Amino acid sequence: MVEETKKISVSEVKKTIATALAAAFGFVIALLWVSVVTGGLKVAGIDPTLDTFDLGNWIGYLITAIVLTVVMVVLIILVSRLGSSK
Repeated sequence: MVEETKKISVSEVKKTIATALAAAFGFVIALLWVSVVTGGLKVAGIDPTLDTFDLGNWIGYLITAIVLTVVMVVLIILVSRLGSSK
């Protein structure tokens, strides 16, 4: 019985790493937006079970989430290009 060994190409490894990094960046984006949405609910008078949250804190979270979302999307695009390059 002859065993066949599968060779993993460099492009497959790059593609897998790019996919994993893109997923990680997306997860970071999701975690940031949780605070924004929760804070917005608190500012609107709906208690999402946060201790204290005021409009200033919420605006800070909103700005941070927007900036980091843009950065993460750019990183996702760059990593995707890395994964697709041969």
